[in-house]
Amino acid sequence: MHINTLKKTVIAGAALLLSLATPLQAATTADVLFVVDESGSMSGEHSWIGSMVTALDSALGAAGVNNNQYGLVGFGGSSLTPHLPGHGHTVGGGQFGTAAELVTATTSLVLNGGTEDGYSGIAHALNNYTFRAAAAVNVILITDEDRDTIAGGNTYASILTLLQGKNALLNAVVNASFTSSALGIDGTASYFEEAGGTFSTVAGGVGTSGAGDTLTDYVDLALASGGAAWNLNNLRAGGNAADSFTAAFVDIKVGEIISQPPTGQVPIPAAAFLFAPALLGFLGLRRKAKLAA
Repeated sequence: MHINTLKKTVIAGAALLLSLATPLQAATTADVLFVVDESGSMSGEHSWIGSMVTALDSALGAAGVNNNQYGLVGFGGSSLTPHLPGHGHTVGGGQFGTAAELVTATTSLVLNGGTEDGYSGIAHALNNYTFRAAAAVNVILITDEDRDTIAGGNTYASILTLLQGKNALLNAVVNASFTSSALGIDGTASYFEEAGGTFSTVAGGVGTSGAGDTLTDYVDLALASGGAAWNLNNLRAGGNAADSFTAAFVDIKVGEIISQPPTGQVPIPAAAFLFAPALLGFLGLRRKAKLAA
Protein backbone atom coordinates (compact mmCIF):
# COMPACT_ATOMS: atom_id res chain seq x y z
CA MET A 1 0.00 0.00 0.00
CA HIS A 2 1.32 3.49 -0.85
CA ILE A 3 2.45 5.40 2.26
CA ASN A 4 -0.03 8.25 1.68
CA THR A 5 -2.89 5.78 1.35
CA LEU A 6 -1.76 3.99 4.51
CA LYS A 7 -1.54 7.30 6.31
CA LYS A 8 -5.05 8.30 5.32
CA THR A 9 -6.40 4.92 6.38
CA VAL A 10 -4.71 5.05 9.78
CA ILE A 11 -5.88 8.63 10.40
CA ALA A 12 -9.45 7.71 9.51
CA GLY A 13 -9.33 4.68 11.78
CA ALA A 14 -7.85 6.64 14.67
CA ALA A 15 -10.45 9.38 14.26
CA LEU A 16 -13.22 6.80 14.33
CA LEU A 17 -11.88 5.26 17.52
CA LEU A 18 -11.71 8.65 19.19
CA SER A 19 -15.23 9.55 18.11
CA LEU A 20 -16.57 6.28 19.53
CA ALA A 21 -14.52 6.36 22.72
CA THR A 22 -16.57 9.06 24.41
CA PRO A 23 -17.21 8.87 28.14
CA LEU A 24 -20.41 7.04 29.09
CA GLN A 25 -23.23 9.38 30.03
CA ALA A 26 -25.19 8.86 33.24
CA ALA A 27 -28.85 7.98 32.88
CA THR A 28 -31.60 10.50 33.62
CA THR A 29 -34.30 7.84 34.07
CA ALA A 30 -34.36 4.34 35.56
CA ASP A 31 -35.97 0.94 35.01
CA VAL A 32 -35.98 -0.71 38.45
CA LEU A 33 -36.94 -4.38 38.80
CA PHE A 34 -37.79 -5.99 42.13
CA VAL A 35 -37.11 -9.76 42.13
CA VAL A 36 -38.88 -11.10 45.18
CA ASP A 37 -39.05 -14.36 47.14
CA GLU A 38 -42.66 -15.61 47.52
CA SER A 39 -42.13 -18.03 50.39
CA GLY A 40 -44.09 -17.96 53.63
CA SER A 41 -41.64 -15.86 55.67
CA MET A 42 -41.54 -12.84 53.35
CA SER A 43 -44.67 -10.84 54.23
CA GLY A 44 -42.71 -8.11 56.00
CA GLU A 45 -40.40 -7.61 53.03
CA HIS A 46 -43.36 -7.47 50.64
CA SER A 47 -44.81 -4.62 52.73
CA TRP A 48 -41.43 -2.89 52.88
CA ILE A 49 -41.21 -2.71 49.08
CA GLY A 50 -44.39 -0.66 48.96
CA SER A 51 -43.19 1.89 51.51
CA MET A 52 -39.59 2.05 50.31
CA VAL A 53 -40.27 2.53 46.59
CA THR A 54 -42.19 5.75 47.29
CA ALA A 55 -39.16 7.18 49.08
CA LEU A 56 -36.84 5.90 46.35
CA ASP A 57 -38.83 7.50 43.55
CA SER A 58 -38.98 10.81 45.40
CA ALA A 59 -35.23 10.78 46.04
CA LEU A 60 -34.49 9.94 42.41
CA GLY A 61 -36.64 12.85 41.27
CA ALA A 62 -34.79 15.21 43.60
CA ALA A 63 -31.53 14.00 42.01
CA GLY A 64 -32.82 14.73 38.49
CA VAL A 65 -33.73 11.14 37.58
CA ASN A 66 -37.36 11.28 36.45
CA ASN A 67 -40.03 9.27 34.62
CA ASN A 68 -38.82 6.14 36.38
CA GLN A 69 -40.62 2.84 35.97
CA TYR A 70 -40.80 -0.17 38.25
CA GLY A 71 -41.32 -3.87 37.58
CA LEU A 72 -42.03 -6.87 39.80
CA VAL A 73 -40.80 -10.45 39.35
CA GLY A 74 -41.63 -13.21 41.82
CA PHE A 75 -40.05 -16.61 42.45
CA GLY A 76 -40.25 -19.43 44.96
CA GLY A 77 -44.03 -19.71 45.36
CA SER A 78 -45.79 -23.05 45.69
CA SER A 79 -45.01 -25.59 42.99
CA LEU A 80 -48.80 -26.09 42.70
CA THR A 81 -49.09 -22.62 41.18
CA PRO A 82 -47.16 -20.79 38.41
CA HIS A 83 -45.21 -18.95 41.11
CA LEU A 84 -42.26 -21.36 41.57
CA PRO A 85 -39.91 -20.26 38.74
CA GLY A 86 -39.21 -16.61 37.96
CA HIS A 87 -42.35 -14.94 36.61
CA GLY A 88 -43.64 -11.42 36.07
CA HIS A 89 -46.36 -9.67 38.05
CA THR A 90 -48.38 -7.04 36.21
CA VAL A 91 -47.64 -3.46 37.25
CA GLY A 92 -49.95 -0.74 35.97
CA GLY A 93 -51.32 -3.01 33.27
CA GLY A 94 -47.95 -4.10 31.87
CA GLN A 95 -44.39 -5.03 32.73
CA PHE A 96 -43.62 -1.66 34.29
CA GLY A 97 -45.54 1.05 36.05
CA THR A 98 -45.15 3.99 38.38
CA ALA A 99 -44.05 3.73 42.00
CA ALA A 100 -47.70 3.99 43.09
CA GLU A 101 -48.66 1.20 40.69
CA LEU A 102 -45.86 -0.98 42.06
CA VAL A 103 -47.24 -0.51 45.58
CA THR A 104 -50.55 -1.94 44.36
CA ALA A 105 -48.81 -4.75 42.45
CA THR A 106 -47.03 -6.06 45.57
CA THR A 107 -50.41 -7.36 46.81
CA SER A 108 -50.28 -9.95 44.01
CA LEU A 109 -47.21 -11.61 45.56
CA VAL A 110 -47.97 -14.90 47.31
CA LEU A 111 -46.62 -16.42 50.52
CA ASN A 112 -47.05 -20.15 49.95
CA GLY A 113 -43.64 -21.32 48.74
CA GLY A 114 -40.51 -22.82 50.19
CA THR A 115 -38.17 -23.60 47.27
CA GLU A 116 -36.49 -20.37 46.25
CA ASP A 117 -34.18 -19.96 43.25
CA GLY A 118 -33.21 -16.31 43.01
CA TYR A 119 -31.23 -16.94 39.84
CA SER A 120 -34.45 -18.07 38.17
CA GLY A 121 -36.03 -14.75 39.12
CA ILE A 122 -33.10 -12.62 37.93
CA ALA A 123 -32.83 -14.57 34.66
CA HIS A 124 -36.55 -14.09 33.98
CA ALA A 125 -36.26 -10.37 34.64
CA LEU A 126 -33.30 -9.80 32.35
CA ASN A 127 -34.40 -12.15 29.56
CA ASN A 128 -38.08 -11.22 29.36
CA TYR A 129 -38.43 -7.56 30.26
CA THR A 130 -37.97 -4.77 27.73
CA PHE A 131 -35.78 -1.94 28.98
CA ARG A 132 -35.63 1.59 27.65
CA ALA A 133 -32.35 2.39 25.89
CA ALA A 134 -31.89 5.62 27.88
CA ALA A 135 -32.60 4.07 31.29
CA ALA A 136 -30.34 2.77 34.02
CA VAL A 137 -31.33 -0.82 34.78
CA ASN A 138 -31.29 -1.72 38.45
CA VAL A 139 -32.29 -5.12 39.87
CA ILE A 140 -33.22 -5.58 43.54
CA LEU A 141 -33.24 -9.19 44.75
CA ILE A 142 -35.07 -9.76 48.05
CA THR A 143 -34.94 -13.18 49.74
CA ASP A 144 -34.28 -14.63 53.19
CA GLU A 145 -33.01 -17.99 51.88
CA ASP A 146 -30.00 -19.19 49.96
CA ARG A 147 -30.50 -20.52 46.45
CA ASP A 148 -32.50 -23.71 45.90
CA THR A 149 -31.62 -24.61 42.32
CA ILE A 150 -34.61 -25.34 40.08
CA ALA A 151 -33.04 -24.19 36.81
CA GLY A 152 -29.57 -25.67 36.50
CA GLY A 153 -28.73 -23.67 33.40
CA ASN A 154 -28.52 -20.52 35.47
CA THR A 155 -25.06 -20.16 37.01
CA TYR A 156 -23.16 -17.38 38.74
CA ALA A 157 -21.26 -16.73 35.49
CA SER A 158 -24.36 -16.72 33.28
CA ILE A 159 -26.32 -14.39 35.57
CA LEU A 160 -23.36 -11.99 35.86
CA THR A 161 -23.09 -11.98 32.06
CA LEU A 162 -26.80 -11.11 31.80
CA LEU A 163 -26.37 -8.24 34.25
CA GLN A 164 -23.32 -6.90 32.46
CA GLY A 165 -25.02 -7.19 29.09
CA LYS A 166 -27.70 -4.74 30.28
CA ASN A 167 -25.28 -2.48 32.22
CA ALA A 168 -27.47 -3.58 35.15
CA LEU A 169 -26.52 -3.37 38.82
CA LEU A 170 -27.79 -5.89 41.36
CA ASN A 171 -28.63 -5.14 44.97
CA ALA A 172 -29.16 -8.23 47.14
CA VAL A 173 -31.32 -7.85 50.25
CA VAL A 174 -30.57 -11.19 51.89
CA ASN A 175 -30.02 -13.15 55.09
CA ALA A 176 -26.32 -12.33 55.48
CA SER A 177 -24.08 -10.57 57.97
CA PHE A 178 -21.30 -8.09 57.26
CA THR A 179 -18.31 -6.58 59.01
CA SER A 180 -19.19 -5.11 62.44
CA SER A 181 -22.93 -5.78 61.94
CA ALA A 182 -23.20 -3.34 59.05
CA LEU A 183 -26.56 -2.69 57.43
CA GLY A 184 -24.97 -3.39 54.07
CA ILE A 185 -21.85 -3.10 51.94
CA ASP A 186 -20.84 -2.19 48.43
CA GLY A 187 -17.47 -2.43 46.72
CA THR A 188 -15.94 0.40 48.73
CA ALA A 189 -17.84 0.96 51.99
CA SER A 190 -20.04 -0.35 54.79
CA TYR A 191 -23.18 1.36 56.11
CA PHE A 192 -24.15 1.51 59.79
CA GLU A 193 -27.21 2.34 61.84
CA GLU A 194 -27.24 5.71 63.60
CA ALA A 195 -29.75 7.43 65.88
CA GLY A 196 -32.76 9.10 64.33
CA GLY A 197 -32.99 6.65 61.45
CA THR A 198 -29.81 7.95 59.85
CA PHE A 199 -26.70 6.05 58.83
CA SER A 200 -22.94 6.41 58.70
CA THR A 201 -20.37 5.22 56.20
CA VAL A 202 -17.06 3.48 56.85
CA ALA A 203 -14.57 2.43 54.19
CA GLY A 204 -14.27 -1.28 53.44
CA GLY A 205 -16.35 -4.19 54.65
CA VAL A 206 -17.01 -7.79 53.66
CA GLY A 207 -19.63 -10.47 54.12
CA THR A 208 -18.94 -12.57 57.21
CA SER A 209 -21.74 -15.15 57.21
CA GLY A 210 -24.97 -16.03 55.47
CA ALA A 211 -27.68 -18.64 55.14
CA GLY A 212 -26.24 -21.57 53.16
CA ASP A 213 -24.46 -20.28 50.05
CA THR A 214 -25.94 -16.77 50.26
CA LEU A 215 -22.52 -15.10 50.32
CA THR A 216 -21.20 -16.82 47.20
CA ASP A 217 -24.47 -16.95 45.25
CA TYR A 218 -25.93 -13.53 46.01
CA VAL A 219 -23.59 -11.21 47.91
CA ASP A 220 -20.58 -11.83 45.67
CA LEU A 221 -22.79 -11.54 42.59
CA ALA A 222 -24.18 -8.18 43.67
CA LEU A 223 -20.71 -6.78 44.37
CA ALA A 224 -19.32 -8.14 41.08
CA SER A 225 -22.08 -6.31 39.20
CA GLY A 226 -21.14 -3.02 40.86
CA GLY A 227 -24.10 -3.08 43.23
CA ALA A 228 -24.51 -3.63 46.97
CA ALA A 229 -25.62 -6.29 49.46
CA TRP A 230 -27.84 -5.78 52.51
CA ASN A 231 -28.72 -7.69 55.68
CA LEU A 232 -32.51 -7.93 55.78
CA ASN A 233 -32.35 -8.92 59.46
CA ASN A 234 -31.67 -5.25 60.25
CA LEU A 235 -34.84 -4.43 58.34
CA ARG A 236 -36.74 -7.09 60.29
CA ALA A 237 -35.54 -5.69 63.61
CA GLY A 238 -37.92 -2.77 63.12
CA GLY A 239 -37.70 0.61 64.83
CA ASN A 240 -34.59 2.71 64.32
CA ALA A 241 -32.67 -0.17 62.71
CA ALA A 242 -35.29 -0.50 59.97
CA ASP A 243 -35.42 3.27 59.46
CA SER A 244 -31.63 3.44 59.11
CA PHE A 245 -31.69 0.45 56.77
CA THR A 246 -34.21 2.12 54.46
CA ALA A 247 -32.42 5.47 54.55
CA ALA A 248 -29.11 3.85 53.63
CA PHE A 249 -30.68 1.65 50.96
CA VAL A 250 -32.44 4.54 49.24
CA ASP A 251 -29.37 6.78 49.39
CA ILE A 252 -27.05 4.16 47.93
CA LYS A 253 -29.58 3.22 45.23
CA VAL A 254 -29.84 6.84 44.12
CA GLY A 255 -26.05 7.16 44.08
CA GLU A 256 -25.77 4.06 41.91
CA ILE A 257 -28.42 5.12 39.44
CA ILE A 258 -27.23 8.70 38.88
CA SER A 259 -23.76 7.42 37.98
CA GLN A 260 -24.91 4.35 36.04
CA PRO A 261 -24.74 4.26 32.22
CA PRO A 262 -28.02 3.46 30.45
CA THR A 263 -28.55 -0.05 29.14
CA GLY A 264 -28.35 1.22 25.55
CA GLN A 265 -24.78 2.49 25.90
CA VAL A 266 -22.05 0.08 24.83
CA PRO A 267 -18.74 0.77 26.59
CA ILE A 268 -15.77 1.23 24.24
CA PRO A 269 -12.59 -0.47 25.49
CA ALA A 270 -10.30 1.91 27.33
CA ALA A 271 -7.51 0.99 24.94
CA ALA A 272 -9.25 3.11 22.32
CA PHE A 273 -8.29 6.23 24.25
CA LEU A 274 -4.63 5.18 24.16
CA PHE A 275 -4.32 3.47 20.81
CA ALA A 276 -5.81 6.16 18.60
CA PRO A 277 -3.62 9.05 19.86
CA ALA A 278 -0.61 6.74 19.67
CA LEU A 279 -1.30 6.11 15.98
CA LEU A 280 -1.60 9.80 15.25
CA GLY A 281 1.56 10.54 17.21
CA PHE A 282 3.47 7.88 15.32
CA LEU A 283 2.44 9.40 12.01
CA GLY A 284 3.49 12.82 13.27
CA LEU A 285 6.94 11.53 14.14
CA ARG A 286 7.30 9.94 10.70
CA ARG A 287 6.34 13.24 9.09
CA LYS A 288 8.95 15.15 11.14
CA ALA A 289 11.62 12.58 10.31
CA LYS A 290 10.82 12.87 6.59
CA LEU A 291 11.04 16.68 6.67
CA ALA A 292 14.35 16.56 8.50
CA ALA A 293 15.87 14.15 5.98
